[in-house]
Amino acid sequence: MGAYASTLKNFKELGVSAKLIKALSENKIVTPTEVQRVAIPHLLQEGGDFIAQAQTGTGKTAAFGVPLLQYIDPKIQQIQGLVLAPTRELAQQIGKQLFRFTRYFPERIFSECVYGGEAIEIQQANLNRPTHIVVATPGRLIDLLKANSLELSSVRIAILDEAEEMLSLGFKKDLETILGHLPAKRRTWLFSATMPKALRQIIKGYMSPNAHTVRVDRKNVVNPNIEHQYVICRIEDKFAEITRCIKARGEERGLVFCRSRAGTVNLAKHLTDEGFSVGVLQGELSQKEREKVMRSFKKSRTQILVSTDVSARGIDVEDLKFVIHHQLPDQIEYYTHRSGRTARAGKSGVSIAFITGLDVKRLKEIEKELDIKFKRLA
Repeated sequence: MGAYASTLKNFKELGVSAKLIKALSENKIVTPTEVQRVAIPHLLQEGGDFIAQAQTGTGKTAAFGVPLLQYIDPKIQQIQGLVLAPTRELAQQIGKQLFRFTRYFPERIFSECVYGGEAIEIQQANLNRPTHIVVATPGRLIDLLKANSLELSSVRIAILDEAEEMLSLGFKKDLETILGHLPAKRRTWLFSATMPKALRQIIKGYMSPNAHTVRVDRKNVVNPNIEHQYVICRIEDKFAEITRCIKARGEERGLVFCRSRAGTVNLAKHLTDEGFSVGVLQGELSQKEREKVMRSFKKSRTQILVSTDVSARGIDVEDLKFVIHHQLPDQIEYYTHRSGRTARAGKSGVSIAFITGLDVKRLKEIEKELDIKFKRLA
């Protein structure tokens, strides 16, 4: 990462404007994370293409959002920035953050969030208004391009957030089409937890060979306010053990992760039968159904939310006391993403994994990779 980045301790030293610092502080973003310390000064001073390998939960939205907003010229009423995200939840979260960051700008910067699951006619109408930044999922952006509903010829900065997730969701061709529509004279900033072969092909084909590349150490990404625990039990006892754990936590609200859609449905039914108020997030829900589930959870009408990893992308709910893992995730970065749903805004929380004896080795790998320690519960 270099000594230069490590010596910059606050946003002012990173080159962030006073109006943005004030907005960041109001959003409880006060001390820059590692990816922010590295990305922000480089993007503000050096320009050019940029690649950051960083896990979910490292503060990436501010890392690219702050420089993006400082580059936007409010007087030019054209789309100057494009942010691509794999899911509508993450796109919505990025859109909300960018809006909050601009609170103290003397001239308004307008951004629009477009994604599948909402009537395209509404988004087309919104794009007829002055728009400086578009935050989009690839599929919906392709639909809008085919309908000639937006013009990307003025885009100066293109950002690919969680790029590996976009590829895993099957958006490779869409990404290539979108990048092909953009002006040759643009800056492309790419953020990804991993660098699979298909993503390296995208980088080779659509980014500068001189792109500045950084990697954020996994051991710096886990929130220190999270306590990590585990329970060893047989597979057939997991539902009962998870139920016992949730009951012991009283009225606390939490999030339970399962690896599959079927697992979320089965566990949610079991918890509902046990008398809990439960919401379910899984890939086959319509956008209206998803928003209804999230609205109920955010307003505390449901106590427990059961979700798959991808469906939980972008979830940002205050005062979640615990996260439960029905199984350990397939990818280590997913553990960071899952556990990071608790202990937000300086609060504490607990992350509890329910494992079989065969999973102990995997648990030790997560401990080593993320530099955390799990405590066994009886």
